[in-house]
Amino acid sequence: MGLLTGLLTLPLAPLRTTIWVAEQLQYAAEEEYYDPAPVRQALVELERALLDGRIDEDEYDRREDELLDRLEEITERRRAPRP
Repeated sequence: MGLLTGLLTLPLAPLRTTIWVAEQLQYAAEEEYYDPAPVRQALVELERALLDGRIDEDEYDRREDELLDRLEEITERRRAPRP
């Protein structure tokens, strides 16, 4: 970026900074949302709840299916190339 371009676009600097911050927040949120560790931990806790008798087999199956679907979504997302 040349000096003249820099001076002419200086009023847009706050906007560019705001956009950059928003992109960084989006990236951080996606990284947290697509982290498989909490889903795996939830599967372990779910099995522990079944073994302790806190939930029945039907509840276990339903929640396990949800968690496995979520884990599959995360795996597919991580395999897909980033734009």
